[in-house]
Amino acid sequence: MDLLIVTGMSGSGKSSVMDVMEDIGYYCIDNIPPKLIQQFVDLCRKSDSGIDRIAVAVDIRTGDMFAEIFRAWQELKTEPDVTVRVLFIEADDEVLIKRYKETRRKHPLDEKFNGNLHEAIQYERNQLSQLREVADYYIETSGFSAAQLKEQVKSIFLEHSSDSLIIKVMSFGFKYGVSTESDLVFDVRCLPNPYYVKELKNHTGIESCVQDYVMGFEQSQKLFEKLTDLIDFLIPMYVQEGKSQLVIAFGCTGGKHRSITFAEYMAKHLVNKNYKVQKYHRDITKDRKF
Repeated sequence: MDLLIVTGMSGSGKSSVMDVMEDIGYYCIDNIPPKLIQQFVDLCRKSDSGIDRIAVAVDIRTGDMFAEIFRAWQELKTEPDVTVRVLFIEADDEVLIKRYKETRRKHPLDEKFNGNLHEAIQYERNQLSQLREVADYYIETSGFSAAQLKEQVKSIFLEHSSDSLIIKVMSFGFKYGVSTESDLVFDVRCLPNPYYVKELKNHTGIESCVQDYVMGFEQSQKLFEKLTDLIDFLIPMYVQEGKSQLVIAFGCTGGKHRSITFAEYMAKHLVNKNYKVQKYHRDITKDRKF
């Protein structure tokens, strides 16, 4: 079990951190009472949920219960099959005050200190001091934008920042409607259609006979080459912008032959470049005769 405790100053960027942790595969829980962390870890152990990476955000919002977090951390550290790490996020006082004023949100201790942000922030720092000293990772976010903070977190927990991006490659048929979930849509109806070849009509682009036919034309090979160049150029920019999912769709008339062929080829290309890839052929079973 891999357990990450995300804590730090209110307004320093913990929500952005939790978004990244969720994107890269952690089961995330925000604002959990410290006493319940051990119970949740035990629950995951006993169940067949497959949850083995957990990120919990714990901060001053839990009120008086927050004082128990250091004790909870100490107890979890004794567990032989649990790796516990602490990620501490903070920012300068003036930066935190500016962020609260810009967002017009109240500090969690606003009522306790009658709206005095300086006193609330100082009190919170004192309460967090023990965790700050034992933190495995520390990020100071005063000069970071949300995108820069996310990149910093990815650099800590991922070997490659692109590991946080899931690429879904799909095929569809225009006769059944354009794919509305896609980020990038490519129309391959310009290519020779296997549907009009008697021996291929009832086969699909998953099969080599159809793939060999579609890719046997020079224009098909050139189109695929140009599309891979474009997509290889675009993906790092999507990663840099913090996108967690990219949907690339190929469409032909019925969604059975040309679009599936290109989706299969593109998925293989992206897998070879070590991206996380999912395949989906939306209309492959439409009008199928059994």
